[in-house]
Amino acid sequence: MLIDSHCHLDFKDFDEDRDAVLSRAKAAGVDMMVTISTKITEAEKIIKLAESDDALVCSVGIHPHEAGSEPETSAEALVDWARHDKVVGIGETGLDYFYEHSPRDAQQRNFRAHIEACRISRLPLIVHARDADEDTADILEDEMGKGDYPGLIHCFTAGPELARRALDIGFYISISGIATFKSAGDLRETIKSVPLERLLVETDSPYLAPVPHRGKRNEPSFVADTAAMLAELKGVSVEELAQATTDNFFNLFTKARRPAAQA
Repeated sequence: MLIDSHCHLDFKDFDEDRDAVLSRAKAAGVDMMVTISTKITEAEKIIKLAESDDALVCSVGIHPHEAGSEPETSAEALVDWARHDKVVGIGETGLDYFYEHSPRDAQQRNFRAHIEACRISRLPLIVHARDADEDTADILEDEMGKGDYPGLIHCFTAGPELARRALDIGFYISISGIATFKSAGDLRETIKSVPLERLLVETDSPYLAPVPHRGKRNEPSFVADTAAMLAELKGVSVEELAQATTDNFFNLFTKARRPAAQA
């Protein structure tokens, strides 16, 4: 069993063949997929999608790219959305100073509101961090001082310092297809230092298709290719890697329920 811990199946990229995409994922052994929210104004839509298939669960939140355009949302409002049975996480949220589609102050306020929602709901925080490692870690640590909360860094592409600081506060690290790219040698070295019991796998589809699919639209079935690379990198079998990352997922996403065949 594999779990795609981060994908965007609500995106229009899948409008023509979403059912076939889900079928291919299940055939590849991907028994659960978390379709991730980027806009709180589309929370109802993403929950409805998650309700459409037993293999789907979802999150609610506002991507840092949207922090300046989406309505500023309180922790309490996020918690209200998170009460739905299919909502298992808060986000994705965080900081992106590479594109800066939203002002930094708006991103930071948004980030902290999501953290407070996690503290209240006990659902995990799903963090996006790009070119903002220091501020991301500083905010995570500052907020942890106000009260603990669970979470992960998704699509991890940073260096060992952010990995260390995230692990030190109890976070997990989720690995995408970027780690399979020929140019990602430094990232693979960092991943070697992450304990197996703190790793998850994801696609971030429709983006970032792993080798050997690079350049194509990504989809959840391709998480198997990232898992195979990770198994080799960590010196374990694919079966051990799948078991570990699945167990890690359910240890973090405690509201999610294992499929009946796996329970």
